[in-house]
Amino acid sequence: MRKQGFKQVENYIELFRKLCEGVYQELSKKESGISKACEYLELAQQKAIDLGNYIEETEGEGHKTVSHLEEFCEVLFQIHEEIQSDRGLSASSAKGRIEHCINEIDKSAHTDILIRKVVIFLPYKASMWDSLESVWMKARDDENIDDFVIPIPYFERDAEGGLNKMFYEGNQYPDYVPVTDFQEFDFAGVHPDEIYIHNPYDECNYVTSVHPFFYTQNLKKFTDKLIYIPYFVLEEPDLDNEVEMEHIYNFALTPGVVYSDEVILQSEKMKQAYVQCLVKRFGEESRATWESKIKGTGSPKFDRILKLKEQPQEIPEEWKKIIYKPDGTKKKIVFYNTGVVAILNQEEKMIKKIKDVFEVFKENKDDVALLWRPHPLIEATLESMVPDILEEYREIVKQYKAEGWGIYDDTSDMNRAIIISDAYYGDGSSIVQLYEKLEKPIMIQNTEVLCCE
Repeated sequence: MRKQGFKQVENYIELFRKLCEGVYQELSKKESGISKACEYLELAQQKAIDLGNYIEETEGEGHKTVSHLEEFCEVLFQIHEEIQSDRGLSASSAKGRIEHCINEIDKSAHTDILIRKVVIFLPYKASMWDSLESVWMKARDDENIDDFVIPIPYFERDAEGGLNKMFYEGNQYPDYVPVTDFQEFDFAGVHPDEIYIHNPYDECNYVTSVHPFFYTQNLKKFTDKLIYIPYFVLEEPDLDNEVEMEHIYNFALTPGVVYSDEVILQSEKMKQAYVQCLVKRFGEESRATWESKIKGTGSPKFDRILKLKEQPQEIPEEWKKIIYKPDGTKKKIVFYNTGVVAILNQEEKMIKKIKDVFEVFKENKDDVALLWRPHPLIEATLESMVPDILEEYREIVKQYKAEGWGIYDDTSDMNRAIIISDAYYGDGSSIVQLYEKLEKPIMIQNTEVLCCE
């Protein structure tokens, strides 16, 4: 039985106590109170029957608590008969018998009814599901938990910051993940015990926004515990380096961190970095709060990538044509990552760098396969913030796809690309931390260095 359902059980038991208190009071009035006492007894008996039916519907027939309710009904009937036959039943005698039954019902309900937790996972982009998957799997395998994966919609912002086109990726999750439609789940009625999120930005993201219903301050109304796990992992910080800590500050001071009841980070060191940033913002008196609610127990992204490392990956046929040489031997695969921040900061320099990289890898395509996986929000970011270079970027994408000598990966499964590739090249990114876990070579690109000029 879920917690909300058990509250109904507790409400029934409290009602029994109130009705029976009415019985005692009426019996103390002697003959004038007999009629009213009988009404209270009859109502209590009917409510006991209703509760028994409810428990059997949710917990199955023959439940132990129902047997105590049946005994309660029998005692109520006996007292009802004794009152009407004028056997001189005292209020104290009735009270002793009735309260014993109610106490037994109460004890059995709290002992014999299993309370099932309701745990909700609210991913927004399918490619970021790996930040929640291992936690969901533990919930899925717990027989005392009802788990729901509810992908939520998100919007791209227009140049004025308004919510523009809506996206929903509920059909892009692995087959083994059962998905619930966000429009069909009654958040208020169910009131989940826990809600997990991986997007911390609420209204503070200038490029995209999850649906405002799913902003952290609103979600807190519908759950006992809101838990935030970042969809990214960061380079472990030097707590004494001001530049590095300023970078962490931007991640720590987000609504998802500030308003959630618990935050789960990639390491204990990252926890201390977040705490340091939050104390800087909110004062030393807030330290105990952040120390308590932020946990540095590890990122589920690491769990998933290490698990996938041991599993064969399904490679699309069109990729195989690029990956394998005519003699059937496999080329080295380089994962090329271009990020949002880099292109925002470098603009035209980054455009030139991407073209230069392609020229180099195109010349070496017989020995090396380039797997380009640009950040999925680059186009939306450029459209919103740097429209001057949007068309040029789109032309690069179009030409790269048309030439067909390299792989263009815009699928929801980033981990497949990481597993099958032999090395990382590109912008600084949380993906780098995953390559470190897999002990694969990493090289960060420099826009100042062009090979084909």
